[in-house]
Amino acid sequence: MKNTRAVAALAIQAVIDDKQSLSQALPRLAENLDESGKGQCQDFIYAVLRAFPKYNYFINQLSHTKLKPELNLIRYLIAVGMYQLDSKRVAEHAAIAETVEASRVLNKDGLSALVNALLRNYQREASALNQYLTANPNTIRQTLPDWLQKMLKDAYPKGVKKIAKASLQKPPMWLRINPRANTADEFCQQLSQAEIAFKQDPKQRECVQIDPPCNVDKLPGFFAGSSSVQDKAAQQAARLLELKDGQTILDACAAPGGKTAHILELSEVAKLDALDIDEQRLARTEKTLTRLKLKARLISGDASQTTWWDGTQYDRILLDAPCSATGVIRRHPDIMYLRRAEDIAQLVALQKQILHNLWAMLKPGGILLYATCSILPQENKQQISAFLQRQDNASLLPIFATESLQDPGWQILPGNQNMDGFYYARLIKASD
Repeated sequence: MKNTRAVAALAIQAVIDDKQSLSQALPRLAENLDESGKGQCQDFIYAVLRAFPKYNYFINQLSHTKLKPELNLIRYLIAVGMYQLDSKRVAEHAAIAETVEASRVLNKDGLSALVNALLRNYQREASALNQYLTANPNTIRQTLPDWLQKMLKDAYPKGVKKIAKASLQKPPMWLRINPRANTADEFCQQLSQAEIAFKQDPKQRECVQIDPPCNVDKLPGFFAGSSSVQDKAAQQAARLLELKDGQTILDACAAPGGKTAHILELSEVAKLDALDIDEQRLARTEKTLTRLKLKARLISGDASQTTWWDGTQYDRILLDAPCSATGVIRRHPDIMYLRRAEDIAQLVALQKQILHNLWAMLKPGGILLYATCSILPQENKQQISAFLQRQDNASLLPIFATESLQDPGWQILPGNQNMDGFYYARLIKASD
């Protein structure tokens, strides 16, 4: 299927109705789209998932009769059309016509008149409907899931509204400049020559925000390895490892390879093992390294087990632990529809097991950096506090002077310095 609106509606249905992640559903549904089409399709999907309660409310207000559940696919397609009308990237008549055509591609010819009528009604009523919601914000629940709201309120009683707002916004586009391919100044000069607007981080010059975002094929030298797309928060991992040339390094749970590549860009390692349990995602790591002309030993294995380990201890271990991903909802809005409260305890138990397992693989005097893209204390500072109390030969290596055993690590909340939500804690193993 090559119709981006039809593919978007099917993907939204896969997430909301079938509880499939976009990483599962989208590659299959979008396999016949070119890169431009995939980008457009992803824009439709992410925007509608972030704001679906709003669009669902509009559809119900504009429909003479309530759409039955068996018509959900059309409901999602209409929501895609409404988003197009809101975004004003194409002429309104074209947005409506193309959404109607998508209904035919989905073999819903009998409903094409309904799609047309509802979108034309929205074209006329959009301003009044949006003004009403602005004046009456409690009409719909346009926020994070209830279970997550409760956990965040417990953890950040004064910040939960700000976190929710940041999590539902479109994320920025951050780049990591590859110092092996070009200097930061050279790359920024190329961006200027290509008339691509950007903001360079004053403290980390290899970190650049592209604003407004653009397709990677517009970036100078991207396919030759000049840069990588990576959020500013994720770019902190390699820097916090205190890398030195000649070290042996394990990147556990490494896929899709952004942090692996950053480690290799910053140091001449003696050995870097990139471990991941998912072979398909590990293949993405290989593609990432190939584009950047970097090499690592890729290992398919379970970080909570030792069957893959050859017995060699590491100077540095990066554990990007499996987590709830509650800090990156703005990049992965399907999390709101897939994650459940009961998942958290299971994830905490898995993190504990992996931490214990990998600690034995760290050399005395070595550093383990624990990282998650979660904003829940259960997965972060509580996990690290408990580990430090259990493990006699583990000490906190503070990132900030204010850290303590009770409040270890660096918690980044969504929107802080325009970053994703992330957590880091740095641990050092006692020398023999």
